[in-house]
Amino acid sequence: MKVKRIVANLSAQKIKSARRFYEGVLGLDLLMDLGWIATYGSTTKMPIQISIASEGGSGTKVPDLSIEVDDVDEAYAKMKKARFKIVYPITDEPWGVRRFYVKDPMGKIVNILAHAR
Repeated sequence: MKVKRIVANLSAQKIKSARRFYEGVLGLDLLMDLGWIATYGSTTKMPIQISIASEGGSGTKVPDLSIEVDDVDEAYAKMKKARFKIVYPITDEPWGVRRFYVKDPMGKIVNILAHAR
């Protein structure tokens, strides 16, 4: 048996509120909308990963979700422009990532990151 896909399921009372964050700002596609569940994603093949953590690093809380992007500075600017709450400022971390934490419309803490080049 091989794992084919891992899906993060985030609880929300207002499913549509996620659209501006995940589709509008992050550019994910709406893959499925059944009213009670909406799935955002990409057809790009990505590695399967699941992280188990006791902290988020640098003394931060463990984020609910981590999303790697190709340009973290652009993502940061877009999140600020869209007025989403930044809860950990953009930071170059000692383990080789540049990242920030932002609250999504459901109150989940999302770690947006890019690996150093």
